[in-house]
Amino acid sequence: MVKTDRTVSQGLWQGGLIVKLGFLGLGRMGSGMAARLLTVAPDLKVYNRSAAATRPLADRGATVAQSIADFGDCDLVFTMVADDSAERDLSLGSGGLAQTLPAGAIHVACSTISVDCARALDVAHRERGQSYLSMPVFGRPDAAAAGKLFLVAAGPVETFAAIAPYRERLGQRSFHLGERPEQANLVKLSGNYLIATVIESLGEAMALVEKGGIDRHAYLELLTGTLFDAPVYRNYGKLIADRQQRPAGFALPLAQKDLRLVMAAAEDLAVPLPFSGPLRDRFLQLAAQGHGDLDWSALGVGAAQAAGLPVVLGGDEREP
Repeated sequence: MVKTDRTVSQGLWQGGLIVKLGFLGLGRMGSGMAARLLTVAPDLKVYNRSAAATRPLADRGATVAQSIADFGDCDLVFTMVADDSAERDLSLGSGGLAQTLPAGAIHVACSTISVDCARALDVAHRERGQSYLSMPVFGRPDAAAAGKLFLVAAGPVETFAAIAPYRERLGQRSFHLGERPEQANLVKLSGNYLIATVIESLGEAMALVEKGGIDRHAYLELLTGTLFDAPVYRNYGKLIADRQQRPAGFALPLAQKDLRLVMAAAEDLAVPLPFSGPLRDRFLQLAAQGHGDLDWSALGVGAAQAAGLPVVLGGDEREP
């Protein structure tokens, strides 16, 4: 049991102690995050629709839940699933978390979901005397496994404070950006939009200089050693230069889904996103070519293909 900064509410909270912890959604990101939490919550309860994903954690001592109903004794649960549909099924459907968790419990959704879905989750939990926090993350699966994610949270500040020991296991830094949970989802979607524009524009620039006879790796070294010394340029630049598109740390269909969500949010707020149109077309082109299993770094490799360079999308031809 871990002492939190303060007691959040009634129910199973006792003197500021989190008694039972759960984690639902064990994809590549969720598995790494749950493993980190297991080090501070040895009785962590885990659930995944595909039971095979629970076995590595079960081997380390985690309790495997057979259904969502098994989380009825949890004070704090995290969810990390692919999209709105999966999050709604887990949390809002008949027998979902909102109906299952006790009054006073906390649900932290780390999934990248729409603003509307986050609002619905907040309402459902508040109606049942529970607390809801949106806390999507920035980082790839290796960062999740190492506890190096960046956590973007919004919701009641006392809830954010109460889960501090768990945030410290999951990420290298946490940000609380507002009292309305959906604000965190808007920030996450805007960040993914920025990353997509970087991948696309970097791929285009790299294709331009390569076609002019300049080594793309040398060009990347110049960029990241001068004006563009940032993780997004270093990490995705290397993937593009190496033509590495597998394994998919973040698969193209998920990135395409996030573009749709950010475009919907922008329309609701009457904010033009002129770059979203070309990005949408690139995503559709890759989807039409059957590249749904590739990492979204393939956006940049697709720019090289469009320039007529000798590129095989999905070919993973890495150069030294």
